[in-house]
Amino acid sequence: LVKVILDKKGKAIYFSRSPIPWPREKGIDRLLELPEGLPAYHHIGIYAYRYDFLEKYNSLEPPKIESYEQLEQLRVIWNGYSISCLITDNRGVLGVDTPEDLEKLIKVMSHKN
Repeated sequence: LVKVILDKKGKAIYFSRSPIPWPREKGIDRLLELPEGLPAYHHIGIYAYRYDFLEKYNSLEPPKIESYEQLEQLRVIWNGYSISCLITDNRGVLGVDTPEDLEKLIKVMSHKN
C-alpha cells in the first residue's frame, strides 16, 4: 500500500511504500496506532492531469527518489508541482499493480454485475 502525507491544505508532501510517518520513539509495533489528526493516509492512485501538464511531465527531471520508491508522483513534487488529494472513508479498494491484481479486480467486478 502506498501511503501519503498531506499538508494542511490537502496537498501531498510525500508518498512512500514504507510506513510514514515513522514513530521513532515507539517502534514498529505502534505503526498501526497513529495519533488522531495525523495527516497520513493510504493512497488510492486516481489522477487527473491537464493535457498540457502531461506533455510537460515527460520532460521533467526524474529524481533518484522516484526510482528508489518506484512512485512516479514523486517526480511531480520534486519538480515543484503539487498534487491535491481528497480524503475518503472508502477502505475497500483493490490495488492494481500487476496482471494478477487485474485478474482479481475483474473477478470482483464480475460478481457486482
